[in-house]
Amino acid sequence: MKDIIFATGNAGKMKEVRQILEDLGVSVYSLKDAGIDAEVEENGTTFSQNAVLKAEGIASWCRDNGIPAMPQRSIGEFIVLADDSGLEVDRLNREPGVYSARYMGYDTSYREKNANIVARLEGVPKEERTARFVCAIAAAFPDGRCEVAEGTIEGYIGWEERGENGFGYDPIFYLYENDLSTAELSPEEKNRISHRGRALQKMKELLRKGE
Repeated sequence: MKDIIFATGNAGKMKEVRQILEDLGVSVYSLKDAGIDAEVEENGTTFSQNAVLKAEGIASWCRDNGIPAMPQRSIGEFIVLADDSGLEVDRLNREPGVYSARYMGYDTSYREKNANIVARLEGVPKEERTARFVCAIAAAFPDGRCEVAEGTIEGYIGWEERGENGFGYDPIFYLYENDLSTAELSPEEKNRISHRGRALQKMKELLRKGE
């Protein structure tokens, strides 16, 4: 199987991705690892559309510019993976949704974003705080194919941030079965049940079949 470039600069996400994909026996590079400095406009209306835009956009950029950190290699030797993921809160009309990363601005900390969501749900009972994480992962293959896998996890929005093991919205997203936030789970447990973990497990099967 070809090595992978995963189109993200998020260190927390890369840690999860490498853990889940390690049994493929390939190297997984971030954009930073590959020296890729490219911006892809994510103007799709769904997570899947944005993932495809990102994967195909990075692959196209590399065909035109090469791989700066690995000039001896071409993009034809890699599969480009990209994800779009986010939080949907039912009581807030499924916000922030596909705008999860941009919610309240890119420069706004997740502590502020989380506090805003919790504040908007003030007085709302547990049964009406339903939410889910959604992840779509696209794989752009050297032959021009693009495959997509999706994963979701259902839960609810808590009343405070809890946990140190996650990132982003993890500290306010709680699971009904144990009332723990996804930031309170061990990395192994989170990777097993998370939206990204589920999408990556499906993607692994697509990669094995595709190669």
